[in-house]
Amino acid sequence: MLVAVPVLIATSMGMFLLGAASPIDPAKQYAGAAAFTMSQENLAQLRANWGVDDPLPVQYTRWIGNLLRGDLGWSTSRHESVTAVIGARAGWTLLVIGLALGVVLVGSLLLGTIAAYRRGGWFDRALRAAAYAVESMPVFWLGLAAIAIFALGLGWLPAGGLTDVRADGTSPADVARHLVLPVTVLAISQAPWFLLFVRDSVADSLLDDHVLAARARGLPGRVVLFGHALRTGLLPFLTLIGTHLPELVGGSVLVETVFSLPGLGGVTVQAALGGDFPLLAAITLITTVVVLTANLLADLAYAAADPRVALDG
Repeated sequence: MLVAVPVLIATSMGMFLLGAASPIDPAKQYAGAAAFTMSQENLAQLRANWGVDDPLPVQYTRWIGNLLRGDLGWSTSRHESVTAVIGARAGWTLLVIGLALGVVLVGSLLLGTIAAYRRGGWFDRALRAAAYAVESMPVFWLGLAAIAIFALGLGWLPAGGLTDVRADGTSPADVARHLVLPVTVLAISQAPWFLLFVRDSVADSLLDDHVLAARARGLPGRVVLFGHALRTGLLPFLTLIGTHLPELVGGSVLVETVFSLPGLGGVTVQAALGGDFPLLAAITLITTVVVLTANLLADLAYAAADPRVALDG
């Protein structure tokens, strides 16, 4: 928690300096097409109103003050408040990330444990080969390949969006059907790390003394595998979840863009291309807070799962 404070300060300063160094004129960007016919006096007045010509320390202090008051600014690319943009889209992003993380955890625990139990067998070799292959594939390429095969080729699933174009409203069944491809693609893109980690961790746990003792007592293989080896191997897995969350968030941005989902991914790309500093800065800071919180929860969960870990160490 103490580390989170300087990390947030450094992140905010880095984002602000990048925004200040951008060649995009925020006044012209805010004016849009009217900037081509607007006089220099009006543009200068607009810059003065926004305070973009003030010294950087003054601008940063004013920005931090507004941030502490809950004012995230005005999105120049969406032409609405940043709070409204994030509030309308954050829920869909959290839903996609949460579902993908659930699929990854369940799938990696099951398949990784089986591969460790059958270490050196054909299933273990095939799983590792598939994991290495998927790890080398960009997530947007996986998304485009999934659309080409399952949406355009086979016609099994929709290619994007949350609802059918002919739908009058939003139904849970329609949304679930549209989320199958993006959630699966995001989960598959993140699965190699977790699969290989679980496989190696459980394989090492199978050689521990207490696991060998359980086998010697004649316990069933299922009990030895899931009740002893997997339980021991899961402890470092908790930390992996927290440290791997930034990549999961970054992957969701690309997946949402490819599948045209109304989450934060599309507006993040739009803000980056348009130099929308207030929206980019807010999304970056919120993402940083989420990642720091996830790491804190992972550390607490590790300490709760292993009494040997001292929190004051």
